[in-house]
This record gives sequence, C-alpha cells and structure tokens, in this order.
Amino acid sequence: MYRKAAIRPFRSQDEPVLFGLARSTYGSTPGWEERYTLEVLERDVVFVAEVEGEAAGYEALAQGGEAVRIDQLLVSPHHDDEGIERQLLAYAEGYAISIGAQVLEAVVEPDNSAAVAFYRDQGFAQSAPGVVQLVLPQR
Repeated sequence: MYRKAAIRPFRSQDEPVLFGLARSTYGSTPGWEERYTLEVLERDVVFVAEVEGEAAGYEALAQGGEAVRIDQLLVSPHHDDEGIERQLLAYAEGYAISIGAQVLEAVVEPDNSAAVAFYRDQGFAQSAPGVVQLVLPQR
C-alpha cells in the first residue's frame, strides 16, 4: 500500500532516531559499522521521510564533483512496501539536478540483490563494484 511521505531536511534531534533505525535494521548485518553510520549522518546532506510524524526512512547524500552519491538509503521495516524508498530516490534525483550534478550514484552492497534490483528498475546501471549510477538530465 502506497503512503505519501513528507520529506524534509535533517535536524540535529533526528540523529538518535535515525541511528536507532539503522542499528535495528542493519546492526546484525556483517559489515555494518556504527561509526560509519554516525559519520554519514553528521557529514552528508540528509533528508528524512516522515509518515504521520514518524521517521519512516532517510537518505544520506554526498556531493563530489559532478556527482551526488547516495551513501545510505534506509526505510524502516514498518514502512516496507509503502513506496517510501521510491519517494526518497525521487527526492535525491531532484536535489542532484537542482545543484547541477550530472550523475546520481548509489552505494550498493553487491550481495544485496533486492537493492541492486531496485536501482536497476529505476534506470541505474553498474558503474563500479558496489556503485550504480543514473545519468541525470541537464537543466
């Protein structure tokens, strides 16, 4: 069932909520690092998806050169199958276009077949090991 999310910029009080969401979702996954998640939340441009006032997910975007990279895109398991990930991705694409980026990249673990399929379905192509990209329209 699709649910419309309100997407807004990160606020400092979001950090413990988003970190807790990341930890509860991926904390037992091999390779997950608490420190890296905290660093991403502190250094990247982060947007939060809210449904009924609750954080349903977030994305962390890093800008480098002519690309914007999605370092993390996470949706709460309570909001699976509601289209939140597509809304966050569309927001990232709009943000990247608005700042003049030519490419939107996403970091994807090669063994995460669901994420690889999701990005492929959205028009992304493999550009390097663990990275997919979408060439953006230019304004």
